[in-house]
Amino acid sequence: MNQSSEARRLQWQCRRGIKEVEVLLMPFFEAYYAELGPSDQQIFERLLACQDVDLFEWFTQRASPEDAELSRLVDAILQSVGA
Repeated sequence: MNQSSEARRLQWQCRRGIKEVEVLLMPFFEAYYAELGPSDQQIFERLLACQDVDLFEWFTQRASPEDAELSRLVDAILQSVGA
C-alpha cells in the first residue's frame, strides 16, 4: 500500500461513531501524524483499533488506557487540543 492510500485509510479510521472522539482524532491526525516517528505511528494505529467507548472514556479523562504507550498518545492528543 502506498503512503497516500495508507494516509487515506487512517484518516477514514479516524471517523468514529462518537463525535466527541472524532473531533479529537481527526485534527490530531491531520496536524501531527506525518510528524510522528514510525513507532508512534504504529501506536496511533493501535489506538484506532480500540473501541469508541474506550476512546471516549480516555478522551474525557474518566479512565486511562492500561497500556503505557496508548496512555502517552492519549495525553498527547489531549494536549494538542489544549484539554
